[in-house]
Amino acid sequence: MSRSQAARTLTFLTIAFLSVPSLSHAASPTTKLGRGLANIITGWVEIPKRIAETSNTEGMAAGLTWGLLRGMGHGFVRTAAGFYEFFTFPFPAPPDYEPVIQPEFVFIDDSSAVP
Repeated sequence: MSRSQAARTLTFLTIAFLSVPSLSHAASPTTKLGRGLANIITGWVEIPKRIAETSNTEGMAAGLTWGLLRGMGHGFVRTAAGFYEFFTFPFPAPPDYEPVIQPEFVFIDDSSAVP
């Protein structure tokens, strides 16, 4: 990947991530589309997030084993939810374009998620 391609990719991702908080407050088809795209792009972030989370609570060995497995599972679910929301964005399912996964974005702390 050339430097210009890397710069364009980084610029795109920065813009996408900066737009995420504003998307989470409105309930509309475009919100659902943006949320789906964000979760498709960032689903993999669940892996290092869960490794770190598990390492902090249960130790490094658990983080590198159980945390890795948890991250892969959460990442798969987040990415699948992203694809679902991306392809079904015109339809209000769940009702009122509510997110199908909590927290609705990987960068939101789990403790602040609605159960």
